[in-house]
Amino acid sequence: MTTVVTVVVVLAVVLGALFVTLRLRRPAPSGDRLATAVDDMRVRMDELARDLSEALDRADRESRHGRLLSELGSSIDLEELLDRLLDAALQLPGFDAAMVALEEQGEPPIVSTRGMSTAEATRPPTSPASVGGAGGTLTVNYRYGPENGARNGDRIQGGVFVALTGRDGSQLGSVALFWRRNGHEPLPEHVAAVEQLAQDSIPAIENARRYREARQLAETDALTRLFNQRFFHETLHREVLRAHRYSRSLALIIFDLDDFKSINDRIGHLAGDDVLGQAAERLRDAIRSVDIACRIGGDEFAVILPESETSDARQLYDRIHKAITINALPSEGRLRLSAGAAQVQPEDTAASLFERADAALYRAKANGKDRLEIANGTDGFSRS
Repeated sequence: MTTVVTVVVVLAVVLGALFVTLRLRRPAPSGDRLATAVDDMRVRMDELARDLSEALDRADRESRHGRLLSELGSSIDLEELLDRLLDAALQLPGFDAAMVALEEQGEPPIVSTRGMSTAEATRPPTSPASVGGAGGTLTVNYRYGPENGARNGDRIQGGVFVALTGRDGSQLGSVALFWRRNGHEPLPEHVAAVEQLAQDSIPAIENARRYREARQLAETDALTRLFNQRFFHETLHREVLRAHRYSRSLALIIFDLDDFKSINDRIGHLAGDDVLGQAAERLRDAIRSVDIACRIGGDEFAVILPESETSDARQLYDRIHKAITINALPSEGRLRLSAGAAQVQPEDTAASLFERADAALYRAKANGKDRLEIANGTDGFSRS
């Protein structure tokens, strides 16, 4: 707002000076001189109007960007923080898409994107070198082969990668912004804005990661080392809201070990727990890095699949079914696995999405077990 006030004051002073100059000018100007003076004043007025309009636009962008930055520190939830960071990134001029990648010790990195297609978000662009290792900023231009030339106009053409270095010197990951215009190069001040955003986000990221680590201890199932039921419902609620907000796809699949009670009765509960642990390990090995696997009941598991459709859920079921049923578990032999899956619909809440997938699971049980049923629409089903 300081910029706007300054421009308005300058505009008033200049207009007053022009008025006084015209009034005090002696002798009275001729018609041609008066016309010239009026034209000159009109040109200056137009220039001042443009300057004022640009100042207002700039102040509005700075205000929105400032609000987004102030919100970064107010969130200790890592997923929410990444959403806000990406929102702030796309307020910067000259860029069309954004990505944040956070390193995870011994695990795949956490990657969050904005302004990308589903295919781009699944396999986002990368830099040719480790930004974290470089500890600075890299500008990358991408080149595509002639077989992809027809689609180059829609593709990401380049990006700016900025390393996120923790206050203790550790490498947290990177922030990247991309453009789609051929021949575009970001201005130095735009790159500097990306670097400043990355620097401003570091304290919030570190706080959110510490909070996340503490929560994981309380949200992990001790037996299977998958997320527990409380975490599942909280995450499903958040992912459904995100899918609606950004018009993204989302799938949910619920698994159940067939006749597990008889297994417990036959080999005992301690041995049954061992079976669950082995099944969970094979489930964990089969999912993608972006999938969220949870234990939601005794022998019932669920996987949330962001950026996915029921076809992805079917592929996941096939992988898990093969791992669990074809490769016998040492303590029990061949297990059978039933599942129900659903894809988020515009009218879905987290509860309704879960109910549709759960109903599909019961349908799989009723249809002979050891199979997957896909929820069709809001209340119908189609068999797979």
